This record gives sequence, structure tokens and C-alpha cells, in this order.
Amino acid sequence: MILTSTSRLSALLLSALLLPTLLNAQEATITVKKSDAISVAIKPFSGSDAAIAGKVVANDLDLSGLFSIGIPERASFSVAGASGGGSLQGIVTDNRGGVVLQKTYSGDTRSAAHKFSDDIVETLTGQNGIAASKFAFVSNRTGSKEIYISDYDGANQRQITQERAISVAPALSPDKSRLAYTGYQSGYADIYLIDLQSGARTPILKYPGTNSGASFSPDGSRVACTLSRDGNPELYIASANGSGARRLTRSRGVESSPSWSPDGSEIVYSSDDSGGPQLYRISVAGGAPRRISTGFNYCTEPSWSPDGKKIAFTVRQGGFSIAVVELATGATRILDQGQDPSWGADSRHLIYSDGSAIVLMDTIKGRKTPVASGLGKVSEPSWSR
Repeated sequence: MILTSTSRLSALLLSALLLPTLLNAQEATITVKKSDAISVAIKPFSGSDAAIAGKVVANDLDLSGLFSIGIPERASFSVAGASGGGSLQGIVTDNRGGVVLQKTYSGDTRSAAHKFSDDIVETLTGQNGIAASKFAFVSNRTGSKEIYISDYDGANQRQITQERAISVAPALSPDKSRLAYTGYQSGYADIYLIDLQSGARTPILKYPGTNSGASFSPDGSRVACTLSRDGNPELYIASANGSGARRLTRSRGVESSPSWSPDGSEIVYSSDDSGGPQLYRISVAGGAPRRISTGFNYCTEPSWSPDGKKIAFTVRQGGFSIAVVELATGATRILDQGQDPSWGADSRHLIYSDGSAIVLMDTIKGRKTPVASGLGKVSEPSWSR
């Protein structure tokens, strides 16, 4: 009965929204500048899951920083939908009734709504959305450090590891199907891989000494990590199952926190080879690393933005702060107090830890939204793209 009711509501909704298009033979043309906030009206959704679907989409568009939510009479675009029975029919029309997006999504209500939101962002701005993404993080809520996963907005939090030992440095694969992390179940730092569908856990890098800080390549086929199997903690690249580990750096310092460039050709990392930890970039083919000048004496935990233009990192000046360096100009700015920054797919938003919460920040507007709190001390967020 839910499916039948939803179908009827969907049909009525689409008919009402399409009527102006049928009456107006001239195709509407609206020019949208990416730098502008786009005025969007969220019309009431229909169906058994209307309330939650409409709320999720409205929140997603608001958090994106790209839209201003207005009334239909003054908005450039209107968003509506019908949600129920395991599907969501979404539609976006311009202010002359022209349909610019119409699509059906399956799955649970929140996931379908997030996908609809991302399609709205891409359709109206050409940019990547962040609504369907997830992040992993560390919490000591249970008394030991364990790994959790959450939707980008803090919903659907769930504990992934239950080792009652130290589990840290989580990294989500690009397709969100796998999680790599550093675990001390054996008494030593080893890298494990969890299949998030089956829950199967496999040790993939377990050499004598330190095995830590895995980071997935953009295509998910490889990981970069820190191994001390040859004595000094150095960067290595291995396949995602841990095979074929190849040494990348050779220094007297400790290399850590690798982050891949968006094209997979380089890695940025932190090293204390010259004294205090600094940022370096190196080709995945090997060769000499190049230091990234930031103007700070202590730089760790870099995250390379998906657009390739900037790197976020942690600096220490008394306390810890989040900074961003523009690679083209070398300009650096402090954003906020915190640690462990990780870029979203839009290269606009960051998540990071302030100790008591995981914070979502719009780096253009400066807006901060706590998305995981009340979980004890939280740290090391890793955002899927």
C-alpha cells in the first residue's frame, strides 16, 4: 500500500510541476554564476517518508554553502520530491517551470536524499557534492580507542572496531567499502583492512617494527603508509591488500601522515628530517622530496584537496591549529584551533577534531558545524570522497 500511495503522490507532484513547461513552448534559460549563492525553494515533499527526506535535503543544501533557501516566488529554482516505500523521486525546476533535474533514487530515505542533494549541487553548480560522503574517526568513549563511521552530517554513527585495544589512524577507501586502520591487537602497530559490508578484518601489513598510517590512493588500488621494517620509519607504497610494499623515502627522520595528490602521482607527508616536522611532497615513482614552505616550525597531518590546489595541515603554536597552504602562491592561513584536517570532495569543506567534537567547516564562509560530539575524546577524522 505504501508503494501505491507513493506512486500516486509522485505522479500528482510531477504533473503539477511539469504543467508550466507544457503550457510554455519557449525553453527557459538561466545563467548561474558559480560564485553566487543560488536561491532555492524547498517545496513540501510528499509520501510516507516526506518529513525526513525534505529535512535532509534542506540541511544538505544549507551546509553546502552554495545556496540560499527562499520562497518559491523569489527563488531561481524549486526542489520537490516524493519519498516512501524505499525510493525517492526528486525533481528540480527553474522559475519558469522548466525541469533541470528529475531522477529516482532507491535505498533508505537518508541515503537517497543525500544522493539527490549531491545531484542538485552538481546540476546547478558543476561542483562535487559532499552529502553522500562518510567519515571515520577515533573515539575513546568505551574506555579504549576505537574506530567509528558516520554520515558527513553526523547521522548514523556506528562503532566499527571492538578490539578493546588501541585502534587509530582510520582511512576510508574512495568507494567507502573498506576501512584501513592501525591496530595494536598483537601488542605492536599493524595495519588492518576491514570489509565494511561483510565485517571481515584482515591484517595487511605486519612487518617487524611499526606499520601505521595507511592512506588510500585516489583509485583505491594502493595504500601509502609508514613502515620501519628496514630500521627507520619511512614511507612505503603497497597494493591495497598489502602486497608488494615498496620503499619511497630515505632519510634520518620519521616520515608519517601520507596524503595522495588527486591524480595519484604525488604524496605529501610530514617529516622531522630537518628538525621540527615539516611538509614534503614526493613523486610516487620515487626521487628527491621537495619541502613545502609554510612559515611554521611544526607541521603535521597534511590533507591534499581533491582539486589539487591546496593542502590543509596541523600546526603547533602553543596549541594546535588548522592551516591551509595554497600551492600556487605559497600563501598560508590559519582557520581554527584543532587537529587532523581532512578535505571533502568539494575542496571547500574540511572536517577536523577540536578534541571534544568532529567539526565540519566551510573554509570560504568560516561556518563551523559540530557533527560528532558526546563521544569522549575524538580524533583523526578521515573523510571519504
